[in-house]
Amino acid sequence: MNAHLGSDLDDDRPLVVTEREDLAPGIIGLRLEDPAGSPLPLWQPGSHVDLVLGEDLVKQYSLCGDPADRTGYRVAVLREDGGAGGSVLVHDTLVPGAPVAIRGPRNHFAFEIAPRYRFIAGGIGITAILPMVRAAAAAGADWTLDYCGKSVDAMAFAGELAGAFPEQVRLHASRETGRLDVQAALAAPDPVTDVYCCGPESLMGAVEQAADQAGWLPGALHLERFVPRELGEVVWQQPFDVDLLLTGKTVTVPLGTSILQAARDAGALVLSSCETGTCATCETPVLEGAVDHRDSVLTPHEQAAGDRMMICVSRAACSRLVLEL
Repeated sequence: MNAHLGSDLDDDRPLVVTEREDLAPGIIGLRLEDPAGSPLPLWQPGSHVDLVLGEDLVKQYSLCGDPADRTGYRVAVLREDGGAGGSVLVHDTLVPGAPVAIRGPRNHFAFEIAPRYRFIAGGIGITAILPMVRAAAAAGADWTLDYCGKSVDAMAFAGELAGAFPEQVRLHASRETGRLDVQAALAAPDPVTDVYCCGPESLMGAVEQAADQAGWLPGALHLERFVPRELGEVVWQQPFDVDLLLTGKTVTVPLGTSILQAARDAGALVLSSCETGTCATCETPVLEGAVDHRDSVLTPHEQAAGDRMMICVSRAACSRLVLEL
């Protein structure tokens, strides 16, 4: 179902914190369950949920538990004192017994079947990769994990992973053993290997560049970003019109105003969460027009198709768009 049309996963689901543990300095793990004991929606590796922390504060966190366990969800949260405040609120208020609402799960980092996998994780990005590692191991696939951080003690799940998979897991603690040589790691493209990466933008950018320079096949690289990519000026430097097919209205979107805001002002029903182009909640089908894609979710191949866009950040690359909205 298209995100803007709504679904049960878009509604707030009240849960309760049943467990809290310290995973590493500044990182806590939480288990969330339905207070009535009802089973939670199914999810697959790569999925995330929205934690609804306030009226205007919704944060996305990867599910890092067992997809087969429908009695609870597990997330891990890094405290970022200089951030938007979501992680601080989680650390300060979400203790066992505390209520918290979620939305989702959603998955725009889908784990696909392949003979071989190269997993690359940096810092808290391990949360998105962890269920994939377990799934690959359970399937008997050929895989390796390069896990990067400042020190082993600061890397959540490092001991667990290295102990369970000593042959496949390589820890790269920059303060202890040095950084991962990304170019060397991706220097030999393999047509039957998929590469999955999640971590800070510096690592993601290096992986993208190395894969491109080495000539990995389109679609082999899968990325999950927590923060938006840095982009240049918008392509269309003028106002543009957007026909809202389902709403039956046409809106003019000036520079400095998002399609999301213009559509809402016109009475369109559209959901959103991050509003930075990283969560895909506002993904909307495009029926006509060229798109200036400015999200951090769609792959280059998906962007080139031009049949959907994240209206919180992406814009028109022409004078008119027609959206199924």
